Amino acid sequence: MDEKIVKLQQIIDSSSNIVFFGGAGVSTESGIPDFRSVDGLYNQQWKYPPEQIISHSFFYSDTKEFYRFYREKMLPIGIEPNAAHYKLAELEKSGKLRAVITQNIDGLHQKSGSKTVYELHGSTLRNYCLECGEFYDENFIKESENSEDKLPHCKKCGGLVKPDVVLYEEGLNQDLIEKSIDAISNADTLIIGGTSLVVYPAAGFVRYFRGNHLVLLNKSTTSMDSSAELVIHDSIGKVLSQIKVN
Repeated sequence: MDEKIVKLQQIIDSSSNIVFFGGAGVSTESGIPDFRSVDGLYNQQWKYPPEQIISHSFFYSDTKEFYRFYREKMLPIGIEPNAAHYKLAELEKSGKLRAVITQNIDGLHQKSGSKTVYELHGSTLRNYCLECGEFYDENFIKESENSEDKLPHCKKCGGLVKPDVVLYEEGLNQDLIEKSIDAISNADTLIIGGTSLVVYPAAGFVRYFRGNHLVLLNKSTTSMDSSAELVIHDSIGKVLSQIKVN
């Protein structure tokens, strides 16, 4: 592992345009469960499978059950960034890291200080009235469990408030897709971390990388391991905390 950390340090030191592409594994060290591990959301017991609950059609067909699950399992209230988030923010501040592309919806990259963050799947911190577009934060969603019907209703017009997250059956934002692909295409180093690379179309973006160094930081193997210059199977926070930013 020490040799691999040295190698990662050398790659980062020699790079001037790093892009980080991350998934749920980046936030597990902050206490947010991922979706596919043994302790992930997909392996916990609910009335319906989580992937069904957090779908577009389920949101409208059983909104109360959607929000019961959403409040308990997906709101990052009281959750703090971990070593990985802070190191990435430090790398951005130094001018080496140009963008964070994340599949996470917890807002922890921004909370740690990162500025250029492309949230492919949206954010639980942003919520909008479906009728008038009024904005509400995550605390409003949490507090709505105390309302009579346990649903978040707009204070201005009474309309239903929906999280600004990409649910199953919904498409990604085209502008974010283009920005993410452009960032990856122009990077000299791409670091992929905490993602199984099985969620498409986001996982397919890494195929646009044409730079010098491809690095994979993930606890388990991925389909891209054989293509990477450096693969470290360990927690991202543990790995990145050993990196010095010059």
